[in-house]
Amino acid sequence: MAEKRLVLTVGCRHVAAPARWIMLRHLVLGRPLGATWISRSRGYATKRGGDASEEELDAARKWLANLDPDTIPRNICDISFSRSSGPGGQNVNKVSSKATLRIPLQPLLSQIPPLLHSAIRSSRYSAGKSNELVIQADDARKQNDNVNSCFKRLHELIVEAGRAAVPGETSQGQKERVERLLKAEAAGRRRMKEFQSKKKSARRGGRGGDD
Repeated sequence: MAEKRLVLTVGCRHVAAPARWIMLRHLVLGRPLGATWISRSRGYATKRGGDASEEELDAARKWLANLDPDTIPRNICDISFSRSSGPGGQNVNKVSSKATLRIPLQPLLSQIPPLLHSAIRSSRYSAGKSNELVIQADDARKQNDNVNSCFKRLHELIVEAGRAAVPGETSQGQKERVERLLKAEAAGRRRMKEFQSKKKSARRGGRGGDD
């Protein structure tokens, strides 16, 4: 079966290359592929990852390292309460302890690195028509505890988005191993070309001797 080939975007050029070479390039550079992966069977392009610079990746990593449940200002959020249908003992259906946190996407995304925006917009909490996130909690009897649970879930959502969108830094050891693999594969290709060239020369020489 023919090896799967992908199209790598390099500047303004589109270069076809074996899938394994694009993955090795990704490991060496320690950054998202920044490539357009084209489906040969359907004829359409789908973006994978981002085309982020090292500066953008470093900035996002630093922001995520300092992220805590209080990073997002609460004054951009709207909190409401309703009667809970979940755990809560005597409070169930009697006290409005269930918390609903609504966060408009525009002010929220202004607080978050752009690399995370796509994952936030497509999260399970996204209410597409209203262009906001809606997070609910009714685990506790007290309103304040449920509010804190909502903000904790918001924090967890942002952390998950960061893991999906921002790759960890590649260690020097990993880079060196991948570079050795690339060199070994290049040497193998050169040897194969030399072998094929010698075979062709031998065939031409044999035909010449028959004349």
